[in-house]
Amino acid sequence: MPASSPRLLPHQRTIGPAAFVALMALLMSLQALAIDAMLPALDEIAAELGTGSPNDRQLVVGVFLMAAGAFSLIPGALADRFGRRPVLFVSLGIYCVLSLGCALVASFPALIGARVLQALGSAGLAVLPAAIVRDRFGGDRMARMLSTISVVFLLVPILAPSLGQLILFVADWRWIFVAMAALAVMVGIWAWFALPETLNPEYRQKIEPRAILRNMVASIRVRGSVGYVFGSALVFGAMFGFINSAQQLVGEHFGMGDNFPLVFAACAGSMAVASFTNSRIVERFGARRVSHTALLTFIAVSAAQLWFALRPGETIWQFAPLMAANMALLGFIGANFGSIAMQPFAAIAGAASSVQAFLRMSLGALIGALIGQAYDGSSRPLAAALLLSGIVALGLVLYSERGQLFRRRLPPGVERPVPNP
Repeated sequence: MPASSPRLLPHQRTIGPAAFVALMALLMSLQALAIDAMLPALDEIAAELGTGSPNDRQLVVGVFLMAAGAFSLIPGALADRFGRRPVLFVSLGIYCVLSLGCALVASFPALIGARVLQALGSAGLAVLPAAIVRDRFGGDRMARMLSTISVVFLLVPILAPSLGQLILFVADWRWIFVAMAALAVMVGIWAWFALPETLNPEYRQKIEPRAILRNMVASIRVRGSVGYVFGSALVFGAMFGFINSAQQLVGEHFGMGDNFPLVFAACAGSMAVASFTNSRIVERFGARRVSHTALLTFIAVSAAQLWFALRPGETIWQFAPLMAANMALLGFIGANFGSIAMQPFAAIAGAASSVQAFLRMSLGALIGALIGQAYDGSSRPLAAALLLSGIVALGLVLYSERGQLFRRRLPPGVERPVPNP
């Protein structure tokens, strides 16, 4: 009988560039799925489980976002010690089990509690891909890789509400959570057989509170990084505000009803197109030039959005194109801000990714929840928040860049050395 093939150890596995992009995107998309697939079902959940206020239904999304942000501090430090793979698979397991738990709840408070625990698993799925990418790439090449991943990742916000709506046509809202668990199992099987361990053994950190705290503090003390972390938290917080109130704003205020998933998909689709474009141009022009231009344009579009919101009789045909434009601009901001913020931290990529994800998600979720709860039957609170977040983000970027925009720190095609994993 022929000899059996030798078993590959985690660090001996190989994965091609296209498969790597797809796998990272799918891992990250599980968190987006847990957010966006629920949107068409919020009114049914509120009707079946009972809520005190019409805006309380937003807590199904808002609480999840805030918990995911808080839990983001945990997986990075563990991944810097034990490796990316063990922490990743524990996160997938928690996500899967708690997704099924959400499907079995009998009350609204129980659902909110289960969503908090589900967010613990999803936090690792949001944090670890960025650390894994940083293990393998640096500079503008990292920005290009994150943008390429975002193209695939952003298909989930486009398709998730439609998936949720399709499930509601044939079953109740609980089956949306069952679908989440099933997808997590499939992605986990692929990762188990394909994903190598990317942590450089020389970079393994000790599990000591002082060492963990030191690494986390170090990751937010670098001036060239911190403005981009808080800046992205602000602009994405405004987007979370749209997600929280989208079903009420688009479906009810603008009267789109069952067509809400189509409008949401069009807006999210603009981010996917922008991320693909960014992946094509960022190495040529540089992450700073592209993202700074996008942020200034974001402010201008937000000003136009506020102007229309303040006029009587705003229509969906005025709101949706401007919202889609702003979400497209976020496609040029997100990956580039993230890569700039992560660039200085090759040796503590896990801790840095955790802290940055914690700040982005926690602050962004809090802002999003406040915007959602401020919903007054119009788009005015959202439009004002978009403009204000863009202006403050610009100030933070100017702080990190010492008052100078559009500078390119590295020549095209040149990167600082990054040790091979």
